[in-house]
Amino acid sequence: MTAQAHTSDLGFSYSIPSDWEVVESTKPMLPNALQQAARNYGNEAAKLAACLQLPLTARHGNPTSNIVVAGVSFECVGHPYTTQDLPAVASKASENLKKNLEIVNPVNTTYTLGTHSLWAQRVSGSLIGHPEIKRTLETVCGTLKRGVVCWMILATDDSALQTFESGMVTLDGEDATALVPAGALQKGP
Repeated sequence: MTAQAHTSDLGFSYSIPSDWEVVESTKPMLPNALQQAARNYGNEAAKLAACLQLPLTARHGNPTSNIVVAGVSFECVGHPYTTQDLPAVASKASENLKKNLEIVNPVNTTYTLGTHSLWAQRVSGSLIGHPEIKRTLETVCGTLKRGVVCWMILATDDSALQTFESGMVTLDGEDATALVPAGALQKGP
């Protein structure tokens, strides 16, 4: 199966198989999101929401697994993020998805791809009110030269999770590699 590469002016590309359906950007929803962010979290969150880029949203299967890639440019938000900021950025990025899950078994890790440090979290859970519906949420965030980016999946099965993790990513023009190295998110003893 061929891969479809998606590039962003933030300085990365990410490839997914061609049988994943790319969904048009949700940018028309952003004015409502900005108002909600300002009400809930203040002007800084509204500014962050205004700077949000969604270079890729894709889905696959039935039940559906979803991949969302989100980022913000340092120029837009007015300051850089550091590697130490990544857990907080990841938490904000996946906040809405986590609202729908009863979360268990969180696993966090950091790793490097080329010269870039990345932070990742995988949580398992069931949909709130539907304990029979199990999902895995994985979030990977990294800082690039021009911004911060997070890749997220709400996976219905191991195959979708494997597709997400093995998707080839290029960061700031460095060599392409899998988004998540094999074994990076395995629970220790």
